[in-house]
Amino acid sequence: MTLKQDFTKNIIKENPVFVLLLGMCPTLGVTTSGINGLGMGIATAFVLLSSSIVVSILRNLIPPKVRIPAFIVIIATFVTVVKLVMEAYLPDLFSQLGLFIPLIVVNCVILGKAESFAYKNGPVRSTFDALGAGAGFTLALTVLGLIREILGSGKFFDMKFVAADASTMIIFILPPGAFIVLGFLIATVNKFKVE
Repeated sequence: MTLKQDFTKNIIKENPVFVLLLGMCPTLGVTTSGINGLGMGIATAFVLLSSSIVVSILRNLIPPKVRIPAFIVIIATFVTVVKLVMEAYLPDLFSQLGLFIPLIVVNCVILGKAESFAYKNGPVRSTFDALGAGAGFTLALTVLGLIREILGSGKFFDMKFVAADASTMIIFILPPGAFIVLGFLIATVNKFKVE
């Protein structure tokens, strides 16, 4: 498989959210707006990329019996970096994402990529795979957040674009709206997915 294939397969064909159905907790929990989806996607993509590179570099030094705890320690290190940077420089976004930032440690997209790809491949291939998975995850969260935001509050990236007296469908910014929009997006991806 080429580096380009390592990257592109994770965006649509093996999208972590729409195809593999991984990382559902942040997907459904924080995507009430496009900004939240984009912020969580970028934070997760950074942790995914960083941890994949470190795991692939250290793969021959990590004994198989302790690989999962080692992966979690590596991932937790980068999550701490993200949390501290976001808290210092993006406090509004940090307050919106709240508890979901520390939960990146146990995000099955990141742990799954560490186990299935980074632990078995070198740093270059792992970088391209992680970039693709991170881009696919970020794309999915951003699209889901934007659709929910547009339908639920009449905004686009927090900019109001409907009249103040226009009615919106508030269900889309509530938890059931996440399931409804995600279901339609998964169905759409499955309809148009090219094998």
